[in-house]
Amino acid sequence: MTVGDLVPRLSGVVAPAGMPGLGADVQDRAVTAIAYDSRRATAGAIFVAVAGQRFDGAAFAADAVTRGAVLVVSASPPPVEGRVAWVMVEDARLALAELAVAFYHDPSHDLTVVGVTGTNGKTTTTYLLAAIFDAAGWPCGRIGSVGYDTGGTTRDAERTTPEAPEVQALLREMVQHQRATCVMEVSSHALAMRRVDRTRFAAAVFSNLTRDHLDYHPDMGHYFGMKRRLFDMLPAGAPAIINTDDPFGLQLVEAVGRPVTYAIDRAADVTPERIESSLSGTSIDVRTPRGRLQIRSALPGRLNVYNALAAVSVAVALDVPFQAIEHGVAGLEGVPGRFEMVSSPDDDVSVLVDYAHTDDALRAVLGAVRELCDGRIISVFGCGGDRDTAKRPLMGAVAARLSDLVVVTSDNPRSEDPDHIIDEIRRGIDSSTTTATGPPYLAIADRGTAIERAIGEAEPGDAVVIAGKGHETYQVVGDTRRPFDDRLVARAALARRRARSCVS
Repeated sequence: MTVGDLVPRLSGVVAPAGMPGLGADVQDRAVTAIAYDSRRATAGAIFVAVAGQRFDGAAFAADAVTRGAVLVVSASPPPVEGRVAWVMVEDARLALAELAVAFYHDPSHDLTVVGVTGTNGKTTTTYLLAAIFDAAGWPCGRIGSVGYDTGGTTRDAERTTPEAPEVQALLREMVQHQRATCVMEVSSHALAMRRVDRTRFAAAVFSNLTRDHLDYHPDMGHYFGMKRRLFDMLPAGAPAIINTDDPFGLQLVEAVGRPVTYAIDRAADVTPERIESSLSGTSIDVRTPRGRLQIRSALPGRLNVYNALAAVSVAVALDVPFQAIEHGVAGLEGVPGRFEMVSSPDDDVSVLVDYAHTDDALRAVLGAVRELCDGRIISVFGCGGDRDTAKRPLMGAVAARLSDLVVVTSDNPRSEDPDHIIDEIRRGIDSSTTTATGPPYLAIADRGTAIERAIGEAEPGDAVVIAGKGHETYQVVGDTRRPFDDRLVARAALARRRARSCVS
């Protein structure tokens, strides 16, 4: 493609004639990439100078040109001096999305793309949907916080929803590998930064909205507004799948063209008529506008009932055969780091790992375990450094109410002092209980030691919930990313517990 092919796809160009200074020689230049980081600009790239939290990309335009960029697109005016080919636009992030979509030949038009947004449940819902689509013979790619699967390659995710050029490259790769469908977790950051603008979504899911990312969003209204953007992108007639047990979901229903609702506690289009759940799985009889389904899932707990209902609602709205829906859900054995059981039948305690890193998510996972476990609940968790500090005492209070023993530890402390983060969590524990009635708690900054201690303190029949990091295989301390996997640490601790039991 050439500059002349791509620049007409831009909206909001600030210029009388649309393309100032772009003579035939510039428009005929071949374009090899769309870059937003000057350090990654290569010969033939268009460099889009987006504004970051600390720097405006326009300051690095000269560096991008030195590295071979053939055009700069920016919301800033071109420099007074110099002969750089430059297009000024109203919104550089929108321009980045528009150029990426055009450069990769509109890949979302060759796929059925389902976007899933909300605070909790996005990852599990996308896994369930992918399993359903695969069972239907609609090969599915996946983009989300655990990783990116294009059908040809699977790679770890740097972020839940990558930047626009990476999103469109992944979608094009899915098309090349004969994927028919794609399920994508769409984060509020991605929506605020226009990473999926101009992507064609065939359906969208709203799971719920609870406190999270308020270090980025000024308030819950702004957070909800960004989530709502996904539904504003839907083509006419595309289904909007909405959890109406969530109050924000009730608001959203009024704003979309084709709502398909699901709920447990309210009347909705898709609802369970019967739910049976244990730590080994869940059985649900589901009523839908197309008839009744019998859902059998290896995923336990009420929160996974919601995830299953969301996936079923999408599949029903997109006319997936019922047999494929039932087989797809039944065939999914688990989701990495989401209510993931790491203990085995040989263990006398249950140990699970979950990504819950907000007070509401922690409440959901501990509440689900409380319903399914006859023994005590021991919770192990921390909070990330350099992130929303207000949620720390809230998580402490939830753990105190729903656990019999709380072990507070480090998550990803980043640049903060782990002991300071722990102290902020402990304030929530102390304020929600008294020493006479509240559960005991331990503060152990080293996460590995904390997990070992929690499993060692457990009595037969107890459940240990290790929350916060889920699928992550690292821990960020300062500027260092250290190898650390809750699941591996827990399995090693369980093995030592079994060995001690055999000796005794």
